[in-house]
Amino acid sequence: MHLGHYAGSLANRVKLQNEYKQFVLVADVQALTHNFSDPAKVRSNVVEIMLDNLAVGLDPTKTTFFIQSGIPQLAELTVYFLNLVTLARAQRNPTVKDEMKEKGYGATVPLGFLTHPVSQAADILAFRADLVPVGADQLPMIEQTNEIVEKFNSLYGKTFDPVQAILSSSPRLSGTDGQSKMSKSLGNAIFLSDDKDEIEKKVMGMYTDPGHIHASDPGKVDGNPVFEYLSLFHPDQAKVSEMKEKYQKGGLGDVEIKKELAAILNDFLTPIREKREYLARNLNKITDILKAGKMEAEKVASETLQDVKKIMQLNYF
Repeated sequence: MHLGHYAGSLANRVKLQNEYKQFVLVADVQALTHNFSDPAKVRSNVVEIMLDNLAVGLDPTKTTFFIQSGIPQLAELTVYFLNLVTLARAQRNPTVKDEMKEKGYGATVPLGFLTHPVSQAADILAFRADLVPVGADQLPMIEQTNEIVEKFNSLYGKTFDPVQAILSSSPRLSGTDGQSKMSKSLGNAIFLSDDKDEIEKKVMGMYTDPGHIHASDPGKVDGNPVFEYLSLFHPDQAKVSEMKEKYQKGGLGDVEIKKELAAILNDFLTPIREKREYLARNLNKITDILKAGKMEAEKVASETLQDVKKIMQLNYF
């Protein structure tokens, strides 16, 4: 996971675990929809995702972690919900459309990939979630979840409540290349696991203001990802304000602001990276966390599925 994930949802998850009962799903089934020919990659990424979540401060005594494929009730709920969504609606989902374009899909898109929002609705509603911490790019998924809630309730009777998205203060972090979204597939991400040298290399290559050629030139702060990151991660926002003012007037070079950002990001990521490396040497702990989480998650999802089958008149025995 990368800084965009941290800014978009991980930071909120860390905060919310102290206020709510929280479930975190590791979406291996969803990952298979565009990695179906490489299940080993998906399997290894389950561990990587767990390392990232735990390293940033999520606590397994407060948050229930589980693997999507370990909860069969989610797949059954997805099948029922698929009947509530038309093909045209699935194809209109902006997040899916963007991801299809990003991955080069056209008519060859796997059907499982196209139905991501329906699967995610099942993931959410199985746990009767009220709140979902997401990045801005996931808002269409929440919208479609609530459409499914409305349709299901109108057909079968009141079963689910609408869910609410919780956006962070920086719901969409720009990529290092200035693109509107940080993404692994776009090659513009700074990962939580990046070492000091890699962070410095990526920061020094970041997009800034193409018109700011000399340090003495006035520069633009808006649309400049270096200042976007400084505003989010720098502990001294008064200093950031001074840097912005000086940059806009002229007299502050790109190399200087990038060195400042590299130092700040290394200060921020070093304890995360160290904890991640410690956890990677103790993978049995992650296995234990996921086993315990499976038991708890399956109990809750099973209760929800029983209610759904009863109201849909599928409780034959």
